[in-house]
Amino acid sequence: MKLIIAFAALVAVALAAPQHKDEKDAYVVRQELENIGVEGFKQAYETSNGISASEEGHVINAGTENEAIAVRGQFSYIGADGQTYTVTYVADENGFQPQGEHIPKADH
Repeated sequence: MKLIIAFAALVAVALAAPQHKDEKDAYVVRQELENIGVEGFKQAYETSNGISASEEGHVINAGTENEAIAVRGQFSYIGADGQTYTVTYVADENGFQPQGEHIPKADH
C-alpha cells in the first residue's frame, strides 16, 4: 500500500511539472525496462521535450509481515523558466522522500 501511495505521489509531482506549448508533440526517445522478477525491477525513459526518469525497486523484508518494495530513482524536467529541475527520491517503509535543490527543506 505504501508503494502505491509513493508511486501516486511521484506521478502527481511529474504531472505538476510546468507544461510547454510543444508538449503535445513530445515523444519517447529512449525507454528501458528490466523486469528482474518478483524481487524487483529497473526502468528508465527520456522524452524529446527534456523529461527523463529512472528508478529501480526491490523487495525488502521478504517473507515477513513487513514485506515491502523499496524504490530509488530520479526524474528531471525543464521548467517554464528554462531551468532543468531534478528530483531524486527514495520510497520505502519510511514513505516518499524526495530531494531537489528547488524543494524546500523541512526545519528540524
